Amino acid sequence: MARKDGWSAKKWYTVVAPEMFGNSVVGETPADHPKKLIGRTIEMTLGELTNDYSKQHAKLIFKINDVDGNTARTKLVGHRVTRDYLRSLVKRRTSKIDAVVDVETNDGYGLRVKLSCFTVKRAKKSHIRDIRATMEKIVKNRAKELSFNQYIQEIILGKLASDIYRHAKTIYPLRRVEVNKTEVRKEPA
Repeated sequence: MARKDGWSAKKWYTVVAPEMFGNSVVGETPADHPKKLIGRTIEMTLGELTNDYSKQHAKLIFKINDVDGNTARTKLVGHRVTRDYLRSLVKRRTSKIDAVVDVETNDGYGLRVKLSCFTVKRAKKSHIRDIRATMEKIVKNRAKELSFNQYIQEIILGKLASDIYRHAKTIYPLRRVEVNKTEVRKEPA
C-alpha cells in the first residue's frame, strides 16, 4: 500500500501585509486547504517590512483573515518591542515608569497600549505619578481623535512617544519614551 506524502498535497500561499503597510509581501506559508490558513499569525520586524534596519527592535504581529487565490491577506493584531532593546534602555539610578492603558479609537477598535518612560535620574513618587497620568491622558486623547490605522501609524513611527516625551519632560527630565506593546482587544462589529 502506497503512503501519501503530506507535503506533496500542500500549496504555497503568499502572505500579504495589511493596506496600511502597502500590501507588501510578508512571506509564504504552505497549506493543503485555504481554510487552514485563517487564524495563523506571522511575526516580522518593522525593519524587514520597511527595509529600515534601525527599526529591528519593533516586531509586528499579523493574523491571516482572508485567502484570495494564492494570496493570504492579513490584519494587524499587535506589535511589541524586543526584550533586549528594552533592557538596553534601563540604566542605574534612573526610573522606569510603566503604564498600561486601554483605549478605543474613533472607528471602534479597542486596544491595550503598554508604554514606558525612562528618566535621566531617579524620580520621586510624585513625579512618577504625574508622568504616568500625563502618559495615560495623551494616549487616551489621541485614540479618541484618530482611526485605528492612523493610531497604529503614530505608535509605530514614534509620533505618540515623542508627544508624550514633549509633555512629560516638563514634569521631570526624561531620557526616552517607548511604546512597548499594543494588542487589538476588540474590533468593530
